[in-house]
Amino acid sequence: MNLQATTFRLLTSAAVLSFALTGAVLAQETPAPAPAAAPAQASSASLSLELNAAQPSEKGCRFTFVVLNDLGTELTKAAFEIALFDEIGVVDRLTVLDFKELPAGKTKVTRFDLSGTDCSKISRVLVNGSTGCEGQRIDPLACMRSLKTGSKAGIPFGV
Repeated sequence: MNLQATTFRLLTSAAVLSFALTGAVLAQETPAPAPAAAPAQASSASLSLELNAAQPSEKGCRFTFVVLNDLGTELTKAAFEIALFDEIGVVDRLTVLDFKELPAGKTKVTRFDLSGTDCSKISRVLVNGSTGCEGQRIDPLACMRSLKTGSKAGIPFGV
């Protein structure tokens, strides 16, 4: 083999070795990628509204609600428009229920007598919207956004 070919091979080998070593050094100096951030958890703040009972009363139908304000701040007013559906699923009535003040972190039981309403003919109760959501540092939309509903009255209740 001639001197020129040997020199070329040596230079090529040296370049390849140099490239490989540089890659290895860079791989050691390059920090590992940071682990993926945990997904942001949804806020646990909530306003729980449970239809606890629907019983006949002298006036019509008495609704008992259990409310828990876990929004982290007192509500000076919490009111909701409620739709009552009859036995065939037709909206029978729209009414506003004002739960008034709801202290932060406190469970409150509230009753409403709805005159002229027959409890046995109600097939569903729907929270149509919030008509009042007030308090210090409270977004007026927080009552609906954070609303969790449930029913122990045997009548479906939700949003």
